[in-house]
Amino acid sequence: MKAVIQRVGRTALSVDNKLISEISSGLAVYLGIKAGDTKEQAAAMAKRIAALRIFEDENGKMNLSVKDTGGEILLISQFTLYGDCSHGNRPSFTEAERPERAEPLYEYVADLLCGYGISVKQGVFGADMKIEQYNDGPVTIIYEV
Repeated sequence: MKAVIQRVGRTALSVDNKLISEISSGLAVYLGIKAGDTKEQAAAMAKRIAALRIFEDENGKMNLSVKDTGGEILLISQFTLYGDCSHGNRPSFTEAERPERAEPLYEYVADLLCGYGISVKQGVFGADMKIEQYNDGPVTIIYEV
């Protein structure tokens, strides 16, 4: 399981020109599920995202988590994080989990993050999403479990 975690200001996600989800500040989390990933890995991922201290405190140091700041998470499924371009110019996605196994794990991560007391908005699993994102910093962390 892999996540690209970005500190953001206003971020909005649309499908078919219809606004689906929007946050004013917090984290945009692009989550890729690898073939064979488990609920245990999903739990470890959610715990790490919830506790990640990448927001500045009163001294300008990255000491605060998204929960500490009252921010939200926009959780976006992203199978292309497991795209392999090592054998040509067209990526292979054979490492990505099949949708019928990946979607429940994606939903499980969202539920666990909510359980940590964080407001979580979601994209539409498997949809062609358009995302307007205002990066803050920019701060981008890649985490794999």
